[in-house]
Amino acid sequence: MTGSSEWQGRVGRAWADEWRRTDRSFAGLTRQLLAAIATQPGTRVLDIGCGAGEISLGVARARGDARVTGIDISADLVAAASQRAAEFGAQRVRFAHADAGTFHDPAGPADLLVSRHGVMFFADPPGVFGHLARHAAPDARMVFSCFRARHENLWADLFDRLLPPGAPADEGAFPAGPFAFADPDHVRRCMAGWTDLSFAPVDFRYVAGSGDDAVADALAFFTRIGPAAARLATLGGAAHARMLDRMAEVVAAHCDHGVVGLPAAAWIVTARVDQQVRSV
Repeated sequence: MTGSSEWQGRVGRAWADEWRRTDRSFAGLTRQLLAAIATQPGTRVLDIGCGAGEISLGVARARGDARVTGIDISADLVAAASQRAAEFGAQRVRFAHADAGTFHDPAGPADLLVSRHGVMFFADPPGVFGHLARHAAPDARMVFSCFRARHENLWADLFDRLLPPGAPADEGAFPAGPFAFADPDHVRRCMAGWTDLSFAPVDFRYVAGSGDDAVADALAFFTRIGPAAARLATLGGAAHARMLDRMAEVVAAHCDHGVVGLPAAAWIVTARVDQQVRSV
């Protein structure tokens, strides 16, 4: 499980430092997500869990008349996103260190809400989605991506047989984590205030390494980002070094023509705000 406290600390810092690699890993998905976003109307855009800002910036480039606000609970990621937004003025793209469950944009309600894998970590999903619905514009639309089942995402369990067990999974009604939104029925229960949900399955190549030494590049990525990173950190000294050697062997088996790419599977979810919630 990756909760909000980790995103505000170690995990957020790692993603901020590694935004180039994380953007690369999601590149195949990002193209499909931006294409789905392009089919929806809206000029006041809110990017939820914006991370280092790639989706916010992509939407701004595609919509010259849009005002885009990206929010994230990681101050480190917001700082990275803000640095990347230098090509846009503050009136076009801005980033805020904020919680989606309490955020209220003083500039006005969003009519298009988007997210690349930023909605699966809410501690209280119905509460957050309900808040977003109540503060959205009439007939607002939402488009976001989330992982499908763990067994469809090889990158997640690539080192499972090598590393020590991770922390026990959260067994609550709304467990947070990368695969929390894998089940569409569960997502429907989470999305209070939203209706007309649609789930489009998308497959993409999760690129973990490339370049002259793609194996070393991928290993550097996996030791900082993803489920293996925290488990590897529990090892020290010689055990840590031996584990890195064994992980490198696993990675090398998936290197093809200078690229370490692994199967990944996601949903692209679209929804419309429930008018009954908006009228409350």
